[in-house]
Amino acid sequence: MAASGAETMSRPVDPGLADLGVREVAAIVANGTATAEDVTRACLARIAEREEEVRAWAHLDADYALQQARSLDAHRAAGLPLGPLHGVPIGVKDIIDVRGLPCERGTVLEEGRRPDADATVVACLRAAGAVILGKTVTTELAVYAPGKTRNPHDATRTPGGSSSGSAAAVAAGMVPGALGTQTNGSVIRPASFCGVYGFKPSHELISRRGALAESPIFDTIGTMARSLEDAAFLADVIAAYDPSDPWMRPGGASAFLQTAETDPPVRPTFAFVRTPVWDRTEDDTRAGLTELCEALGASVDEVELPEPFNRALELHGTVMGADIARHFSRYYDTGADKLSERLRGIIEDGRKVLAVDYILATEWVDILNAALDQIFDRYDAILTPSAAGEAPPIETTGDPAFCTIWTYCRVPAISVPLLVGDNGLPIGVQMVGRRGQDGRLLRNARWLVDQVTGQMSGDGQAA
Repeated sequence: MAASGAETMSRPVDPGLADLGVREVAAIVANGTATAEDVTRACLARIAEREEEVRAWAHLDADYALQQARSLDAHRAAGLPLGPLHGVPIGVKDIIDVRGLPCERGTVLEEGRRPDADATVVACLRAAGAVILGKTVTTELAVYAPGKTRNPHDATRTPGGSSSGSAAAVAAGMVPGALGTQTNGSVIRPASFCGVYGFKPSHELISRRGALAESPIFDTIGTMARSLEDAAFLADVIAAYDPSDPWMRPGGASAFLQTAETDPPVRPTFAFVRTPVWDRTEDDTRAGLTELCEALGASVDEVELPEPFNRALELHGTVMGADIARHFSRYYDTGADKLSERLRGIIEDGRKVLAVDYILATEWVDILNAALDQIFDRYDAILTPSAAGEAPPIETTGDPAFCTIWTYCRVPAISVPLLVGDNGLPIGVQMVGRRGQDGRLLRNARWLVDQVTGQMSGDGQAA
């Protein structure tokens, strides 16, 4: 990580600018209250203040960030049209390519890798006027081995994985928004542990070109921010159709934020789903969700998933393991000794998956979605845990099992920081929507936040 240098502190910094959200920054830069350079300097100053403790950044070049900010300020001074993110600093997970910055993917086997082109989502950010502040820490090849990042609420705890740096940087006020990715639970879980909003869109809506391929049938780029509206706004910017990504489906404008800000036509109803891994939840999570359901009253029913969902974790593991074995074979074949023991094991097991088992496991995605559609015909969204509870100790990234079913089904999900655990640490509530109806999910999540925030008390009190 490049040091910021004396130049970063050559003019006064307003530390309060680092606390602003994505849309707030865009508004004050657009109206001239602050410049893109002012905001970027504030973020760099916050990083200088907290990075030694939090360790959220894999690659940070202050001069590179300030150069972008000055160019954007010159653009505005010339009276040219401004993009929706003009002057807004954004963090990018270090498995997503950014031209001009390293992308080492959390492994020494990619040390020195420096892509010469932006990933599609980064190109979208630049076109919208964002400042690419730096690359946030990921776990080893976005799998399980923890990186250096610490939870900003308690440095002895994990920020989660694999989008650890993105969640921690947003939570610590280092950057107003960031990109993460999810192949199992890598947006929802760290968002829950760090107390931010983490939005994983439906699988087919955002291009993965220029991001590390782990399991393309599940790989999804998501957004993290300190408000639901900012997470939706970021997702709108990066949700441009990209024909170079074969998994994308063409469609109209995403309208995530526009839909999220509208009122539901009727009072929403929710299905509270424990999932087959409910026995892994901690007491404070159970208490908080119980209190949430009681507060919602007649607006929520407990719903049990059909029996085939009990196989979802196994089916997901079959597909993801085989895909990791395929896409990470070059790492295993040339540097197995430099991979973690757990990742080596996943690759070795993945190489043993039979083609017929892989194909059957992919076919169950549509079968389970048909069952989910029956739930969504009656309910507006599913409520379920984001994670077992508060962030566990730093030696692990936590259990992704509470996200696996929804990632496997490729439906949209968002972690909403509504609860506080017994140790005062955040616990997210996961909301899940019908595949392809992301805006509707966000609208119902915003309604829930408006209804519940500040109204709960006790062990599961609102954050």
